[in-house]
Amino acid sequence: MSLTVLTSYRLRSLCRLQRIQGHMMSSHVEAEVLLEKVGRAGVITLNRPKVLNALNLTMIRQIYPQLKMWENDNGTDIVIVKGAGGKAFCAGGDIRAVTEAGKVGDSLAQDFFREEYILNDAIGSCRKPYIALIDGITMGGGVGLSVHGRFRVATEKTLFAMPETAIGLFPDVGGGYFLPRLQGRLGLFLALTGFRLRGRDVHRAGVATHFVESKKIPELEKELVDLKSPSPEDITRVLDTYQNQSSLDSEKPFVLYKHMSDIDRLFSSGSVEGIMQNLKADGSEFAKKQAETISKMSPTSLKITYKQLQEGATLSLQDVLVMEYRLGQACMRGSDFYEGVRAVLVDKDQNPKWNPSTLEEVSDQSVEQCFSSLGEKDLTF
Repeated sequence: MSLTVLTSYRLRSLCRLQRIQGHMMSSHVEAEVLLEKVGRAGVITLNRPKVLNALNLTMIRQIYPQLKMWENDNGTDIVIVKGAGGKAFCAGGDIRAVTEAGKVGDSLAQDFFREEYILNDAIGSCRKPYIALIDGITMGGGVGLSVHGRFRVATEKTLFAMPETAIGLFPDVGGGYFLPRLQGRLGLFLALTGFRLRGRDVHRAGVATHFVESKKIPELEKELVDLKSPSPEDITRVLDTYQNQSSLDSEKPFVLYKHMSDIDRLFSSGSVEGIMQNLKADGSEFAKKQAETISKMSPTSLKITYKQLQEGATLSLQDVLVMEYRLGQACMRGSDFYEGVRAVLVDKDQNPKWNPSTLEEVSDQSVEQCFSSLGEKDLTF
């Protein structure tokens, strides 16, 4: 080998090594969540843009103590939470890691849900105004980080959904609390179908408290951070002002506007089977489409979700989260959650084989069992 070739070979190897080291360094340095004090505001930035800011246990363990610290700190007036990267606020929890843990009996399957729900409750009970800037995809775990806060600001880039019945789970992170409190039967409709709401419709549905155009968000954030000892009313005034300046899509009606009375009628049944009968008997395009969507979901998940929202309508957020922890552990013991994650997130064949495969085969007794106490393993606050 000539000296020139050898030198060139060594140089290439060295460059490759530097690239690898550089990558290791950058991925090591890049924090998954940024926790900063900006003026008198605590700012949480979910910082995993490559995976749409999916929430993992490491992030939860950083956010929770910091949120409690800011809540008790006289030098902090408000808390703002946002997502990095411009695409997502947070597309959900790191579900694949949870199912991998569940398969081998690893404690992550308990720890993730327990600590996530404790964080959801801390957000719901936070004494400082908590403002979620949900500028992008907001699903599952991302909903839990936003919807229980006092202020939720949607933009035209917001995409909201609780699609858990499609993966053998249920709309957790306090879904049993906020969904039944939406207008009419809208919450049950969203929970069973996983229907996606976009942009201004997230506000119209009552999931967001405000709608502000995405390009105005940096300016809004700056104005919020600059407020001196603001009351919730002061924050509302600022958000209202920005909302009033955001006319984008205001002429478009709510996507479900002409279906709201149909949703209330068709989803007012004492069982999921009853809802399916209503949808099939109705014959409208809308009803047909919803029946088709629901028929693809896990029958067990559908029945659990129906009861979860029914119970949650009269419970406190904490009691809902205790109930949902029991349901989550029941899903970890069953098979549909693993099969749903395989079909939708791993193999992506979109062809899950549910067990049981029909609603009729899911007994009331098996549903009841999912709600039963875990004794000393129950979630406590």
